[in-house]
Amino acid sequence: MPRIHFFEFEDLPWFPHILRNYMTDFLQAVSHLFDVYEPIIPIIEKGLAKSKTNVIIDLASGGGGGWKKISSTLKETYGDHKILLTDLYPNLDSLDSLANQSSYMEVCRGSVDARCVPKLLNGLRTQFLSLHHFHEEDVQSIFQNTVDDEQVLAVFEITERSLKGVLSIMFMPITTLLITPMITPFSIFRLVLTYILPILPFLILWDGMVSVFRTYSEKELRLIIEKVKGSENYVWEIGKKTKGPGQVFYLLAYPK
Repeated sequence: MPRIHFFEFEDLPWFPHILRNYMTDFLQAVSHLFDVYEPIIPIIEKGLAKSKTNVIIDLASGGGGGWKKISSTLKETYGDHKILLTDLYPNLDSLDSLANQSSYMEVCRGSVDARCVPKLLNGLRTQFLSLHHFHEEDVQSIFQNTVDDEQVLAVFEITERSLKGVLSIMFMPITTLLITPMITPFSIFRLVLTYILPILPFLILWDGMVSVFRTYSEKELRLIIEKVKGSENYVWEIGKKTKGPGQVFYLLAYPK
């Protein structure tokens, strides 16, 4: 199945901020409800060990993904840590709500570009369900910036460019209808755009399907890595962790 980099509504600069927030809220709720990132806790712990820090710089955070569960698990198995949530278009309402529930999380209120992370932000860099948003040259920039700054990067994706991946996304509108009442912060307008004017189920289905076709394969990532100057000085681990029928693909990059 060829990779097609079609547009996602979330990526469009003119896309209404409130709709983008509602969509990232949905992804955060799904991640929390199904605890999809539970299998990759050891990858995060290894990344922290390689970075020799207890600080996580989460890039392209969206609505915060699965950080509520991840942070709770890290507290039990890893101990003290700090998570800084950042994004190019930060969903401050959702991120602030998430950070208020944990003393380990903070929100960067300014815009942070994953392709050029400010040097003052040092720690394990993470990206959840966001790498497919970037064109190949931008992915190369993310990797190059990591190598240039001698940082550690952990990337996670739950989409899969396959027939199985396409079929799983087809159920997304039903999932949207079922879990929307559980999403916080509560919004009457969110309910209207879900049940009366079903704009959100359509947008989530569209972006979800495009995400599947945008997802990078291991071979494609390896080819991008070959273009990164100094990549030979890094270890690039690529694999997957499974949980029931679901799976999380990961890339962990750290200096040799």
